[in-house]
Amino acid sequence: MNKAELIDAMAADAGISKAQAKKALDSFTGNVAGALGKGGRVSLVGFGSFSVSKRAAREGRNPQTGAPIKIAAKNVAKFKPGAELNDKLN
Repeated sequence: MNKAELIDAMAADAGISKAQAKKALDSFTGNVAGALGKGGRVSLVGFGSFSVSKRAAREGRNPQTGAPIKIAAKNVAKFKPGAELNDKLN
């Protein structure tokens, strides 16, 4: 499912227009990104938790030349599914 399909499904389920569903989805993703950008965590009971994880600097290899390269440390977004979501997958 891509973003457009998700917007269509949200609009149909909630009985709202596609424009309103797009606005709601954009608000959700913006607020989650904002919270994670501040180093916070977003927990949705039953669905899952979004958090920030620190990835340490490491050494990698250039696949074309095989030469070692340094990969800088960075923060990455992480999602851990909740119990209810896991139950729906099985």
